[in-house]
Amino acid sequence: MAEIALSDVVIELSGIWKIYGAKTATALADARSGMTKAQVLERHNAVVGIADASFSVNRGEIFCIMGLSGSGKSTLLRHINRLVEPSAGEVRVLGYDVMSLKARELRELRARRLGMVFQHMALLPHRSVRDNVAYPLEIRREPKAVRWKVAEEKLALVGLSGYADRYPRELSGGMQQRVGLARALASDPEILLMDEPFSALDPLIRRELQDQFLDLTRRLKKTALFITHDLDEAIRLGSRIAIMKDGRIIQVGAAVEIVANPADEYVREFVKSISKLKLIAARTIMDAFDATGAHRGIDVSRAPTARLDSDLDHLIGLATRNDVPILIRDGEDQPVGVVTKDRLLIAITEGK
Repeated sequence: MAEIALSDVVIELSGIWKIYGAKTATALADARSGMTKAQVLERHNAVVGIADASFSVNRGEIFCIMGLSGSGKSTLLRHINRLVEPSAGEVRVLGYDVMSLKARELRELRARRLGMVFQHMALLPHRSVRDNVAYPLEIRREPKAVRWKVAEEKLALVGLSGYADRYPRELSGGMQQRVGLARALASDPEILLMDEPFSALDPLIRRELQDQFLDLTRRLKKTALFITHDLDEAIRLGSRIAIMKDGRIIQVGAAVEIVANPADEYVREFVKSISKLKLIAARTIMDAFDATGAHRGIDVSRAPTARLDSDLDHLIGLATRNDVPILIRDGEDQPVGVVTKDRLLIAITEGK
């Protein structure tokens, strides 16, 4: 594989179309000329799955694609590892022109650079948890000792130490999803493709896995493309969000941008029930440290810590359990500011 020099953009899709049907070329031409999805279906008996979709994902970002069922979000995700072939458009991943890769090169990209977690875990029922996690390494013909060592490490990362000899049927849904995440991490991929991985789980378990996913992507410095139909989940996880409808990307932006400035009536309806309180993060309300790393003589030696992207619920939880300000750390674990109870109360009041 001839590699192109990498930049901060690790995924780039340009003008992606996907038409399902026998008359793909003529249906595509009519769709490009402005014919609606319903008109293309009526005239050509063809379905427009994706319509002129373009976006890019930066290194270290969690990019959420969301929309209702049938909006095309999962189809779009599968273009990245070429599980779905586009009818038109370009896909670039980590500097590679994915559409030009030969079969062996594509397998190499999938095996070493991309990890995927599905909504339905697709665990192999006849294999132990250890062997499920190690399966990507088995495909790469790694020695058993290496496979098992990596499997144990990844299981520890997702909180499943001691479960290696169990079988999927012996685990809860949340634990099975952790196994799926550990399997995706086994090959140490640079990019994680997450297709509604938590949508079938109970709310409490879903939030716990969201927290774990945020922590893992931060600590392991992974880039992630995350598919969801849940706006709350997209806001909580996403560095940026793309909203889809009928195969088209309607708007891309940070959560606060989309809620404050919806692109059209569809997006406005989509986000109208979201409280602005959900958009409050530590970075937006903290008192930043000065150049010397100090701030107004506040003692933070006993302070609980949070991240720049920690949400309001997390900050409130810390504040109610402690009498000192919350110390905020950046992605490099450096202290950058504090959130006092006064600042927290002001933020809650203004958010309401």
